[in-house]
Amino acid sequence: MGEKELTKFFEEYLQTKPLFKNKKALQSQYMPKTIPHREKEIDKVAGILAPILRTERPSNLFIYGKTGTGKSLVVQHVTTTINEIAIKNKLPIKIFYLNCKLKRIADTEYRLVAQLSREFGQEVPTTGLPTDEIYKLFINQVEKEKLLLILVLDEIDQLVSKVGDEILYNLIRLNTELKKSEISIIGISNDLMFTNYLDPRVRSSLSEEELVFPPYNAIQLKEILEHRAKSAFNENVLEEGVIEKCSAYAAREHGDARRALELLRVAGEITERKGLEKVRIKDLDEAESKIERDRVLDVIQSQPKQSQIALYSILKSHSNVKEDAPIFTGDIYELYKELCFKTKIRPLTQRRISDIIAELDMLGIITAKVISKGRYGRTRQICLAIPDSTIIKVNDILKEGLNI
Repeated sequence: MGEKELTKFFEEYLQTKPLFKNKKALQSQYMPKTIPHREKEIDKVAGILAPILRTERPSNLFIYGKTGTGKSLVVQHVTTTINEIAIKNKLPIKIFYLNCKLKRIADTEYRLVAQLSREFGQEVPTTGLPTDEIYKLFINQVEKEKLLLILVLDEIDQLVSKVGDEILYNLIRLNTELKKSEISIIGISNDLMFTNYLDPRVRSSLSEEELVFPPYNAIQLKEILEHRAKSAFNENVLEEGVIEKCSAYAAREHGDARRALELLRVAGEITERKGLEKVRIKDLDEAESKIERDRVLDVIQSQPKQSQIALYSILKSHSNVKEDAPIFTGDIYELYKELCFKTKIRPLTQRRISDIIAELDMLGIITAKVISKGRYGRTRQICLAIPDSTIIKVNDILKEGLNI
């Protein structure tokens, strides 16, 4: 497209009436004034946290439920209201929300506690101090302010998988060292089995109160989508049946409202790009394919180095063999060892690589069928499960991540 054509395209784009009135209403970080179908959960969370307004430490609270069931939304809704009342009444209350999925903030104990200290205006180097020293800095800052602190750890399972559950024990134990302040922890997890893997001391302390968020059903999802679509889109831009189909998609995905909202937003974006005036039912299929591709790329980007090397070995093997020729764990392992040597990463055993291959299978990136080789034992027959159109992008992500 030359300069004239490009200018014409943008000028025409400016003249067309937008489909969206407020696209943010379909994004996961959007805070609606009302949260449909979570009234009971709001009441329970409010009841558990209310004592803080009488300057009493609330119980630690652990909330779990599948992705997109409104856990974070409800906690932020309740804590935001508490914060507003605390400011109005000059109460010594501080609420700190941390998403444990964020890299460079919650991937080590040092970084997490350093981030907490910075919230209180304490200058902390990014590395270099002993972890005990960081805790002391944090305790001193909290004690200076004589306050009640609610620490919200969203996706707490991600924190424990990176750092271990000792960090939770250390955070819970801070109350024994504080004289003028107190801390309550709210843990939010998408993993319903998460507490089963915790040290019993941590589990009993963290789960003083527990709350399970059930998935939304198709009817509830439809009402949530209608509520948000009114804020997000201009009138008469959704074809009849779009919201119903979107709700049915998300209900199939365990009642994930976040996924339903994302589907609707992406379908709207695709429609705008095509220069059409209405979001059609068939645009939802295209939106779902795009989301699925993006999800795969995000998952691959966030994998540990060892998983990335194993996957890169599978990609290389796949490109070296004839179409439909099987790839086995042994073939992958030889290539994996060569790549470890190139990238100066210590190789794992073949058994551990077999476990990583099983994990990649679980994520839906590959399929790995266990087959018997008789007296020679068992192996995995591996195939890529990602579309051919995505392979080049995956290859680029892995090369960049591994500096190959």
